[in-house]
Amino acid sequence: MTIIYQEEDGDLAYLTGKTIGILGYGNLGRPLALNLRDSGIRPIVGVRDAERGAQARADGLRTGDIDVITQESDIILMMIPDEAMPQVYLDLVAPSLKRGNMLVFSSGYNITFGFIEVPPFVDVGLIAPRTLGASVRERYLDGRGFYSFVGVGQDMSGIAWPTLLALAKAIGALKAGAVEVSMEQEAELDLFIQQAILPILHLVITTAANLLLNLGYPPEAAFLDLYISGELRDYLDKAGEAGLMSALRLSSLTGQYGVLSRLTRFKDLKLERLMELTLEEIRNGEFSKEWSKEYADGYRRLKNLLKEQEQLDIWEMEQQTLDILKGRFLL
Repeated sequence: MTIIYQEEDGDLAYLTGKTIGILGYGNLGRPLALNLRDSGIRPIVGVRDAERGAQARADGLRTGDIDVITQESDIILMMIPDEAMPQVYLDLVAPSLKRGNMLVFSSGYNITFGFIEVPPFVDVGLIAPRTLGASVRERYLDGRGFYSFVGVGQDMSGIAWPTLLALAKAIGALKAGAVEVSMEQEAELDLFIQQAILPILHLVITTAANLLLNLGYPPEAAFLDLYISGELRDYLDKAGEAGLMSALRLSSLTGQYGVLSRLTRFKDLKLERLMELTLEEIRNGEFSKEWSKEYADGYRRLKNLLKEQEQLDIWEMEQQTLDILKGRFLL
């Protein structure tokens, strides 16, 4: 049975007297640090560059080198990008770990695929927000909270779970609800969404845009109806609130009939098989090895792929549409 944790499951008393260090002050590290600060817990921040350090100090937080912050901390949040984390861990974190420390990751990636092996004398936890870093901060401030995955990969102390839940509460990760998963499940699910769902969504939208533009539909109308208006986002928001079928029911009867009567037209046995192959590459470690090589190569293929996509004519028309609509619609 799946366990979902709520606010009442976290007791901040488990953080009393403990120093919390955050390694990395970027996309997610900064929102988590600010949420902790506003919950009455002032973390210390380990940084690798002067700009991030200056930003953390401007936010009222004490900074230091990563190895120093690790030595001073009881709970260490690893907020360094996945591909860079193993070397930083090996050089600066591992030598400074003490018995009883707790390492907390926002992704199970490096543990799952063996890039980081933690010693047996520390606790290992997972708090993985299921939203963007900016939304982690925004939803903390407006009281909505955000959904998260939580898990314990190693419980040396015997109190890893209550400590983890206290930390999750302090950063706002229990407000909406936190689902218990393993480190492996979190990593595999995250990569699967990135590699099997988002590519399809990207391809569907760009294919539709090109078709409509080639048939003479005004770019302003085509892009607006496809995604700029936010109707698609609203549809998914409603699905998140009440379920996918409930969101469909909110459409007009014409819309409902159009979706359901044409659904089978787009069913393709190859799609399921492609998803299976994608998941297999994730689970057997093939993708993680590929990504490690890409990082070592200075992201050369990624840069080429981005350049190739950015050269498509559709993006120029998209930007022109956005420029025209800005100031006329609330974008």
